[in-house]
Amino acid sequence: MAGFDKRVASYEEAMEGIKDGMTIIAGGFGLCGIPENLIAEIKRRGAKDLTVVSNNCGVDGFGLGVLLEDRQISKIIASYVGENALFEQQMLNEEIDVVLTPQGTLAEKMRAGGAGIPAFYTATGYGTPIGEGKEVREFNGRHYILEEAITGDFAIVKGWKADRYGNVMYRHTAQNFNPMAATAGKITVVEVEEIVEPGELEPSQIHTPGIYVDRIIQGSFEKRIEKRTVRS
Repeated sequence: MAGFDKRVASYEEAMEGIKDGMTIIAGGFGLCGIPENLIAEIKRRGAKDLTVVSNNCGVDGFGLGVLLEDRQISKIIASYVGENALFEQQMLNEEIDVVLTPQGTLAEKMRAGGAGIPAFYTATGYGTPIGEGKEVREFNGRHYILEEAITGDFAIVKGWKADRYGNVMYRHTAQNFNPMAATAGKITVVEVEEIVEPGELEPSQIHTPGIYVDRIIQGSFEKRIEKRTVRS
């Protein structure tokens, strides 16, 4: 990797520097738009005591769910437990610290962290367990709670196309949390389906500018369906 060229040749190089105790911000929603190969590399490296920030924790045996198998995650900030029995079991057994966070609030925590905004007020969660212990302010007759922004040591992101300068496009709903996650990591790593030359991407279609991206790698993807329903 030299100058503006953000490409790396291997997943080992892509996740170089990850250590025990780090905070990882991961894009994706369910199994849509998840950086599955970067997650697999974290599992291979065996990093422990991780704090993971993601909408959910994959499914049993795939996505972020694989990091639960060897107890690599000690804390997760997420919106729901989802279709993951192991995640549910570890949460109920208090083997993992789960901070449930409304989806919009979680997205804004990432966005604010990337924008250098330390905290923000939101009405979401006021008067519920989400708001317990948090500062409350009243604006125009409505109550709001103070939520702190989130940043991570690494952000792992799944894109569709990118150029070697790290400018990234996402495909349809696979965009989800990825653009916000990409801004919030000290080191942002993006895996994509295709890398093109600078100038081949229409500037108006670029979702994440290369200024946010540190490393980019082209991979192949399984693209599982989280819940398949067929006719009898």
